[in-house]
Amino acid sequence: MIVCIAEKPSVAKDIARIIGATSAHDGYMEGNGFQVTWTFGHLCTLKEPHDYTPMWKSWSLTALPMIPERFGIKLIDQPSIKKQFSIIEGLMQKAERIVNCGDAGQEGELIQRWVMQKAGAKCPVSRLWISSMTDEAIREGFQNLKDQQDYQPLYLAGLSRAIGDWLLGMNATRLYTLKYGQNRQVLSIGRVQTPTLALIVNRQKEIDNFKSEPYWVLATVYRDTTFTATKGKFSSKEEGEQAFATIEGKPFTVTKVEKKEGKEQPPQLYDLTSLQVDCNRKFGYSAEMTLNLIQSLYEKKYTTYPRVDTQYLSDDIYPKCPQTLNGLYQTKFGGIAPYAEYIKPIGGKALKKSKRVFDTSKVTDHHAIIPTGVIPQGLSDAEQKVFDLVARRFIGVFLPDCKFSTTTVLGEVGEIEFKVTGKEILDPGWRVVRGNASNNSDNSENSESSEKKEDEERILPTFVKGETGAHLPTLTEKWTTPPPYYTEATLLRAMETAGKFVEDETLRAAMKENGIGRPSSRASIIETLFKRHYIKRERKRLVATPTGIELIDLIREELLKSCELTGIWEKKLRDIEHQQYDAGQFINELKSQVTAIVQDVMTDSTNRRITITPDEAEKKKKSNK
Repeated sequence: MIVCIAEKPSVAKDIARIIGATSAHDGYMEGNGFQVTWTFGHLCTLKEPHDYTPMWKSWSLTALPMIPERFGIKLIDQPSIKKQFSIIEGLMQKAERIVNCGDAGQEGELIQRWVMQKAGAKCPVSRLWISSMTDEAIREGFQNLKDQQDYQPLYLAGLSRAIGDWLLGMNATRLYTLKYGQNRQVLSIGRVQTPTLALIVNRQKEIDNFKSEPYWVLATVYRDTTFTATKGKFSSKEEGEQAFATIEGKPFTVTKVEKKEGKEQPPQLYDLTSLQVDCNRKFGYSAEMTLNLIQSLYEKKYTTYPRVDTQYLSDDIYPKCPQTLNGLYQTKFGGIAPYAEYIKPIGGKALKKSKRVFDTSKVTDHHAIIPTGVIPQGLSDAEQKVFDLVARRFIGVFLPDCKFSTTTVLGEVGEIEFKVTGKEILDPGWRVVRGNASNNSDNSENSESSEKKEDEERILPTFVKGETGAHLPTLTEKWTTPPPYYTEATLLRAMETAGKFVEDETLRAAMKENGIGRPSSRASIIETLFKRHYIKRERKRLVATPTGIELIDLIREELLKSCELTGIWEKKLRDIEHQQYDAGQFINELKSQVTAIVQDVMTDSTNRRITITPDEAEKKKKSNK
């Protein structure tokens, strides 16, 4: 008998239906030579400190650092998990072969490998590796089962991540709680959680310490068009007034009119982070909510595997794209076919194939998130919004570039030069598909970028070099503004690029290897910070609480709160996955680093302590109930 094990009952039932295991039993399906069973996510976990030695049960500084000679796993202590594991164990003990049908990613690999180890499975193991849950993808996957050994580096990377998080989290949390927490507050420290909190705290300090300063902008209105002095901002009112006096009453003369035509390529396909960013900006969805919605769409077969960090498709997907577009063409919501008008002009023709979209060398385990072509039915409002973003982004990559004309007009009054820029869309190309999805609600966070966008989208009247006329000059007082608070969208981007601000898509993609956390884990990291009451939401803003700020202030060890250092760890984990770094070396390095951190904190002779406001203490009590 071949035993297939999936990550969820719903996924297992889909697989069972396709391979003919239609007879239901307690905890598994059977038929056609297969038994299909399932986990509920993690059934096993790394052992806790007290499982290794009784002396690690109570929290004590003298017991640190806790470094087990060999890490072990154990079953999670829940009746439902114990019952299901007992069923899985019985099936695996008798199996001729096992097919690992876990989620096709690092975490999915770890979940199922631990279950097989705990169950003492001895038979050969194959791996089902698919990027969508459509019937066709499942059938194709079973016709091309892989050897589990091919995914050993993926498992080692997942195992190294889990052990690394245990070593740092268990030791640093006990260390800081005992040394600085006054036995009243657990100070949770994590490999990704703490640098993420540091990002928010540091930004907040920048804002709190920011001293707004006035500056003056000289502009003039000529032919209902506002031109701004190219000299820029005046730091004093007197300087601005002097410049104003030199132009008052003098005519405005157009000195140069320059038109340039350009093209704007469609945005790249979605990876998980860019989808979470857009959903937060456009709809206010949290990163976790977006992940849950796109996971649901995947399990319902409407979109491909979501926990990805690439925005490319492999070349073998190209021949399947007409079929996917056909599914979108037929898609209707409320009796309306929202995508038909965009797909019709490219239907029946050879689709555009761009290296920005199709590049096998940029795809590792999975490709970008795209629709499967299965026509969606019965979506919730939130699911429909997420599906709509993915669908429009997919259609857009096959549409022509947007053609635009940028006009720059320079003018002079006396010796002062003025400038205005306008942008005219000549052919919208892919922009037609943006629809309402292009609304971007976080522009309020940065009024300067909003103003810049308005300038670029403005269509100017026709100006002729040499023309002259009356104008109305203005001198406006403005104030410098602090950097904006993080939103979930901007925090996700900061995590992706290890805290560096990167606007350029290509450069950002190159920095992903050194981002902090995996795309699939960033949402839960942010949620953990909320649960620990280290951060809170104020509308869309993420604001650090007094406890969160104090915790970061307490931490002197740069290793614990540096995005760059955490990004280096993340790069090493990726290198383990790609067989370019040794897992044992990674763990040994972390053991040394944890030992050094413990020694540094133990020798701290200052009387630093964390304080807890009554409000924070009350919240802590409630969260522990």
